[in-house]
Amino acid sequence: MNLFFQLQVIGEVLLAMLLGGLIGYDREQANKPAGLRTHMLVAGAAALLVGMSDVLVGRSGEMQAQPARAADPVRIIEAIVTGVSFIGAGTILRHGHRERVEGLTTAAALLVSAAIGISIALHQFVLAGGVTLLTLFVLRVVAALEQWMQKS
Repeated sequence: MNLFFQLQVIGEVLLAMLLGGLIGYDREQANKPAGLRTHMLVAGAAALLVGMSDVLVGRSGEMQAQPARAADPVRIIEAIVTGVSFIGAGTILRHGHRERVEGLTTAAALLVSAAIGISIALHQFVLAGGVTLLTLFVLRVVAALEQWMQKS
């Protein structure tokens, strides 16, 4: 691939990391198991893997002497979701006899960070930014509303 394409992917990874970092910062402030760096890396990895799928699809098409659509780039996204789900499962903890479970929101935030990275790699910048803002709204505003409702 050409140098411009590689620099473009690096830029997309950087943007994905910045947006994932916003979510990770929120988790860090809430003292959750996966914070700033984890969310940044998940979002960046997702963007990189989708960016690399362009290369793989092109090579697959060349090797098969068929159009590039013969390859299935959706498998990359499936692999990202599987990998992030595995990481997210590590953040979920069950405590004792009280049946208290923690880490589900952080696991979900990791999945959203991966989706944001995928969106960036697919050049859906407004979508990625909007989802980042919606996610921060849920993590902050809805969490505060939930606490208020529990006290009432």
